[in-house]
Amino acid sequence: MKELSILSLPEEIQVLVVELVAANSFADLYRLRTTCKSMKALTELPTVYASFDVFNFPWYVHMPHLLLRNFYAAGNPSALYIKGVQFFFTFGLQEEGLALMKRAADAGFERALYTYAMTCKIFWDDEEYFSRLSRKNVDMIGRVVRSLNLGRGMSHNIAFFTKRDEFISSDIPLFYSCECTPCLHSDWYLWDIERTKGENMCNRCFWIRESEAVYQRLRALSLDQKKNGYVRVLPHSEKKGNAKVQFSSPETGDGYVKKRKTE
Repeated sequence: MKELSILSLPEEIQVLVVELVAANSFADLYRLRTTCKSMKALTELPTVYASFDVFNFPWYVHMPHLLLRNFYAAGNPSALYIKGVQFFFTFGLQEEGLALMKRAADAGFERALYTYAMTCKIFWDDEEYFSRLSRKNVDMIGRVVRSLNLGRGMSHNIAFFTKRDEFISSDIPLFYSCECTPCLHSDWYLWDIERTKGENMCNRCFWIRESEAVYQRLRALSLDQKKNGYVRVLPHSEKKGNAKVQFSSPETGDGYVKKRKTE
C-alpha cells in the first residue's frame, strides 16, 4: 500500500491532526515539529496551544515560561484550570479563581467541571453544574482530580478550612443519621466515610460523601517560577522553606499576585 504523506492532505486536515497529537503527547508533538518547516508553523497555531493538556507535560522537565503564556493566550482549559484552582484555594482570590475554573469547565475540561461543581456546592450550595455529571462520572473524575501528584502544592486558604469545619459539624451527622442505606461501620466516622455506605445511598448522602473526599484530598496547585524563565507544577515535597513563587506577567493571567512566600 502506498504511503500517504500528511503534507498531501488539505491544510484544515493537517491542523486537525496536529491538534490531536498535541492533546495526546508533548513528546510526539515536538517530534512532529522537527520534521519540516510547515509542521513547525502549524504547531504554533493558537488552536494547537489550546489543545495541550498541561498535566501531560513531563513533570521532570521545566516548562518554558513563554510556552505557559501561549497556553493562557490561547485559552488552554488545563492552564486556566490550574491557575483557577491556585487563585481560589491558595490565594483566596475567589472571584478570579472561580471565573477561570468556569471557563475551563465550559470548554469541556472534565477535571475543571468536577472541581467547579464541587466548589460551588461546598461554598455556596449551588448545584447547577451537577446536572452535567452522573454518579459514575463524578466517582471516576473525582478520583483522578484528587490523586494528581502534580497537584500537591501550597496550603489552602483559611476560607477553605472554615468551610470544612462547618461541613464536619453540620453535614457529616446527616450522613450517618440517614437511613437510606445501612452503615457498614463508622469507626473512623469522618475519614473512612467513603467505605461506610453502599452505592445505593440517596443523593444527599452521595454528595456529602463526595464533599468529604474533596475536603480531605483536594490539593491546591502551584506553579513555580524559576529565575531562568521556566515554570512547572511543583510537588510540595520539593519546595524549600524560603522559596518564592513570582507571578509578573499579566499575559499569563498572573497580574493579581506579584510575589508570595510558600509555607
